Amino acid sequence: MAVKKVVQVGDPVLRKKCEPITEFDEKLWAILDDMKDTVKAEQGAGLAAPQIGLSMRMVVVDVEEGYFEFINPVIHSQKGEQTGWEGCLSVRGKSGVVTRPSKVKISYHDRNGVRKTLQARDFFARAVCHELDHLDGVLYIDKAEHIEEEK
Repeated sequence: MAVKKVVQVGDPVLRKKCEPITEFDEKLWAILDDMKDTVKAEQGAGLAAPQIGLSMRMVVVDVEEGYFEFINPVIHSQKGEQTGWEGCLSVRGKSGVVTRPSKVKISYHDRNGVRKTLQARDFFARAVCHELDHLDGVLYIDKAEHIEEEK
């Protein structure tokens, strides 16, 4: 497919609440494939549709546990707490300390529209929460306790 340009902080699409997806078709699959190519090329842990300029409720996450596609994801429960450094492909050159849950349970649709659930822990949970925030127009810099310029 294709590597897409990653939208940077300041672009209004990053601050919009995204629209739910209702059509699970080849057009959606192509976007998901582009998102996969983009997150891999950027060496990121995840990518949300708004980060490639689309106000759609879907994210991809690429972590040690594997590669995941979450469409219309919803967090149903969260437990614990973890605090650590985060960066973002849409906020180049900065990182910040953010507190997030250490465990989350989510429901979502896969690319075929099948409803599923998943539990994520530790860094996987951090990545899921970070990406799902994008779907509501929230960036990690909004939650960071401390932000630094990367050297």
